[in-house]
Amino acid sequence: MRLFVCSLLLVLSLLFSFTPLVKSATPPSDIEEYLINAQFQEAEAAFTAKLQENNNDDLTRFKLGVVQLMGATQRLTQSLYRYGVQQNFVTQFFPILRLPVPINPKPEPVTYQDTRNVLQNLLNDLTQVKDTLEPIKDNQVKLPLRLGLTRLDINADGKLVEDESFWKTFSLLTGIPASEKAAQNLAIAFDAGDVIWLRGYCNLLSAIAQIVLAYDESKLFDATAHLIFAQPKTPYPFLVAGRSPSGSFDFDIITDIVAFVHLMNFPIAEPERLTTAMENLRTVTALSRQSWDLILAETDNDREWLPNPQQKGVIPNAVVTQPMIDEWLTFLNETDALLTGQKLVPLWRKREVRGINLNKVFTQPQTFDLILWVQGTAAAPYLELGKVTDTNTWLRLLEVFRGQFFQFAAWFN
Repeated sequence: MRLFVCSLLLVLSLLFSFTPLVKSATPPSDIEEYLINAQFQEAEAAFTAKLQENNNDDLTRFKLGVVQLMGATQRLTQSLYRYGVQQNFVTQFFPILRLPVPINPKPEPVTYQDTRNVLQNLLNDLTQVKDTLEPIKDNQVKLPLRLGLTRLDINADGKLVEDESFWKTFSLLTGIPASEKAAQNLAIAFDAGDVIWLRGYCNLLSAIAQIVLAYDESKLFDATAHLIFAQPKTPYPFLVAGRSPSGSFDFDIITDIVAFVHLMNFPIAEPERLTTAMENLRTVTALSRQSWDLILAETDNDREWLPNPQQKGVIPNAVVTQPMIDEWLTFLNETDALLTGQKLVPLWRKREVRGINLNKVFTQPQTFDLILWVQGTAAAPYLELGKVTDTNTWLRLLEVFRGQFFQFAAWFN
């Protein structure tokens, strides 16, 4: 979720900083009224009822998928708030935990199973969004939307304050100034290509969730959860009691970090989840191709989220060229070849001509040991002779995207 939310927040924050203010904002649309008031359940009920009257109404179906996704984001942030997630140098490295959730003065105790439940609930929500968006077939569907006006009731107190608005979250997350007036006057015209893009993102996030849930990380939680949550329930309560003040860095923190790395040794718990994750990733590449087919066929120029080379996007100074798209499609092909085992990942140890069959990593999983993967011995069961991915393919990506491939990849999906 953070990959989607944070990339969207960053982009919109940049937009807000460049958006001119006008004297009056456009009145909110029906979906914006729901988003402004964090009425996600009410919106879902209303749009579902409308779809029952006309099952071919793809615009309403698009709206339903959006409010379901925003509802999922609210449920996730409420869970993090409930369990008192800490904002520190540790949580900054974790996608979900980096979401800017305020400090909870009365956090609930959290168990390892609770954290798995949070992730499973997110996975269920993403599946619902995917199922909602999949039937959309109208290539002319368009949904102008001012997402910055969205509010989330993060602390679940039934009240909506300024700090719970998307535009404020943008500012907190990125440090870039934003304002409500700018949010009121910034609309993105999401279209058919963006529907496919959103489906792809949901599959990407689902793959990440499935990979985490496939393994047993309970030992890591027991020894280091005090770095992340305010009141973790573990066999070592003295770790919570002796926690260093926020922001301080001492010997205890150093040993905690060492333990954290040492305990990234996860037995496989639900291997079938890894097969599902691989299927999700292959769906991501297929949907990305479909999305770009639609984007390249567009002839309008209307507040584009993902523009083709003849269009102007809403993101300032973000130009998409045909060579970028060509190399992106090459990247998708290379990724598919790796996921299916047609090509191999080169091993980083010297004098080893065999490569890693990534397909078998997913379909024949073993205990994940970070240290042994870095060293190379964990890759031994998956080594085989075959065609290794061409390093030049990846170097061309970096060159065409001017060294910003990963930033563009978070946007392109």
